[in-house]
Amino acid sequence: MKNMNSMMKQAQNLQKKMMKTQAELAKKTVEASSGGGMVKVIANGGQKIESIIFEKEIIDPDDIEMLQDLVLAAVNDALNKSQEMVSAEMGKLTGGLNIPGL
Repeated sequence: MKNMNSMMKQAQNLQKKMMKTQAELAKKTVEASSGGGMVKVIANGGQKIESIIFEKEIIDPDDIEMLQDLVLAAVNDALNKSQEMVSAEMGKLTGGLNIPGL
């Protein structure tokens, strides 16, 4: 029974550390770009897009599809980078264990 109590305390401590890390990650950002830096997207560790920045030269009313493609590419890249950042930080806490949802 003592072992079980010890395991429960360890699990609770890990959960507290994970919650703290998630809160810290929500404040960290990553940046991704497309079109040679003409479209930039900033995302945080909470998987939220914080901003999208366009260079004036990329805005062409006659080629909206290109702008849409560049925004999509930059957003997906930013979210991937954000997920990688979160996985790396959570991996430090879990010792590399692959826990679903983290």
